[in-house]
Amino acid sequence: MPGMGTPELPMPDGLVLRPFRGVRFAVEDPAKVTSPPYDLISDADVDALLDSHPNNVVRLILPRSPRDDSSAKSPAPHRQQEPNQTPSTTSRRPSADVEPASTQQQASAPPTPSGTGLEPRYVKARDTLRAWLDTGVLVPDDVPALYVYEQSGPNVLQRGLIGDVGLADPGQRIILPHEDVMPGPITDRLALMSTTQANLEPIFLLYNGDNGTATRLVDEVASKRRPLVSTHTEDGLRHRLWAITDPAEINAINADLHDRQALIADGHHRYATYRVLQRQERLASQVSATSAATGVSGEAGSGRSSGDRSTPQPVVGPWDFGLALLVDSTAYPPNLQAIHRVIPGLPLAEAVAKARGAWRVQDFDDLAQGLAALKGAAEPAFLLAGEGGTHLLTNPDPVQLARAMPPDHSDRWNSLNTSVLTEFVLPKVWGMRDDEQAVRIVHHDTDAAVRLAIRTGGTAVLLRPLAVDDVLAVAAGGERVPRKSTSFGPKPRTGLVLRTFAID
Repeated sequence: MPGMGTPELPMPDGLVLRPFRGVRFAVEDPAKVTSPPYDLISDADVDALLDSHPNNVVRLILPRSPRDDSSAKSPAPHRQQEPNQTPSTTSRRPSADVEPASTQQQASAPPTPSGTGLEPRYVKARDTLRAWLDTGVLVPDDVPALYVYEQSGPNVLQRGLIGDVGLADPGQRIILPHEDVMPGPITDRLALMSTTQANLEPIFLLYNGDNGTATRLVDEVASKRRPLVSTHTEDGLRHRLWAITDPAEINAINADLHDRQALIADGHHRYATYRVLQRQERLASQVSATSAATGVSGEAGSGRSSGDRSTPQPVVGPWDFGLALLVDSTAYPPNLQAIHRVIPGLPLAEAVAKARGAWRVQDFDDLAQGLAALKGAAEPAFLLAGEGGTHLLTNPDPVQLARAMPPDHSDRWNSLNTSVLTEFVLPKVWGMRDDEQAVRIVHHDTDAAVRLAIRTGGTAVLLRPLAVDDVLAVAAGGERVPRKSTSFGPKPRTGLVLRTFAID
């Protein structure tokens, strides 16, 4: 349409956490309908979660195509995460899907996005969400709230606030990404969010709260008020949720947050997706507003303004915010764990032979010995494992290393083990790129990484976790660590509170 361009996006002038009407499961045991974040779920985990409850949230976040639901073991082709365990051999019960609601949209149902050609699995997630809202499996809270969320267990205590975070451009230095993203997961999450018109799981943000007003109120609520939800998950953690609905308390929280910065601890792909979806929905709003102003027939989406004939101005929409958990890292320091790599196409013997030309290689009899040596080694260091042994790489050739590392990055960035792996080991030593097809990802579990390497005839590359201070310094300097460099925890449990655009 003439005159249509990239729509102007609202720019928050600080860190904003807006209350919303949370959508929550009305079930006897909330734990049974929750799940880990989508990218930590293996195919075997999907089956176990479906077995735990017919309405488990995994049906929404990792939907299967209707034709595959009763037999297939592959929920989402764009996921980067690889299994943290070998697939279960336990057969699961037949699907217990709620039948999709009528095609006539109900008041509580998320709006159907315009466009055609949607993949069946995303449509299935939308229809399942709609059915659960219509039948009372999911129930929206009566009034908007910020939610205090607590995770506790052996050596674990984390509290934070769940709300709608205002979407800031990274250049504003309000919400800092620290990790690169890949197009596949963004495409997948965008299709899911735009089709369901919902944020189904929160991203995880950390900020330096200096035990300010927001943190003091979070602790007061968790200590003195009755929770909406209290449940225990199979990992031994207790999850509790409270709603803050008092406007004065919400205003006090946002006054405290306004001038602070937040670091994306987990959810880089989802935050990037929030911003792509924001542009997509605002462009659709702009088209609808211009069509209405000029008398051209067109679909009007939820919250879209007709605007003025010359310069249509869409109103602020729910897509201008994204679901997030915000945690004060000074009050609740995060646990940072490593993310390991598996290279199926690279036999261990070949990987070790090529590494000897640039690294000192030490051979170990078993994995435990190798891991102990890795823990005590100076960075950069990597433990290679798979069929036939364990080998520690240390003391890289300084000339080769310096030649490989990019001069336009800071010394701190170039010293990170994941940077050395991405820029030196993979392309220069092994002659391959660090991409989703060639390099597979395993969070935390060294045994699972080695099993996957053996099963695929490849090499597991085991790493130590990055230091929190290094990650913060790199992000503050405007740089991003290579993809899948960090795993902050404990991560928020998916399914305790959801957000739909129609109800928000």
